Amino acid sequence: MRILARPHQIPIRLAVGAFVLNSGLSKLQALDESAEATHGMAKTAYPFLESQDARTFTRNLGRAEVAIGGALLAPFVPSLLAGAALTAFSAGLTGLYLRLPGMRQEGSLRPTQEGIALAKDTWLVGAGVSLVLEELTRWRERRRRCA
Repeated sequence: MRILARPHQIPIRLAVGAFVLNSGLSKLQALDESAEATHGMAKTAYPFLESQDARTFTRNLGRAEVAIGGALLAPFVPSLLAGAALTAFSAGLTGLYLRLPGMRQEGSLRPTQEGIALAKDTWLVGAGVSLVLEELTRWRERRRRCA
């Protein structure tokens, strides 16, 4: 079996993967009131989620996090794929930060005290985009050499 994650990618994939996997496992064990809070925040930012059951939504969110965390932890999953999944997921988290009232200082991207926890999720976007850009750059360079 060929290992697809390069050695210098392993630290970020392990750190982010473990963090996301843990978050997902916690959501899979969520109690009703925790599921209500998670769903309440999500549907405030994304109104189309209103019609979903809170417990089902939270379990599905947890499953997605477990899948993404697992993909990042598994070195045989291509970094382009794992990075793209992380980028898409973390873009949704960043959307929560940008859309929820009270998370940012008035007229600014700077977080309020309440928004710090969500603002910190932007580092996940950076990690995902970095993995994707590296793979796309390497692919482009290989293609150029072969032409």
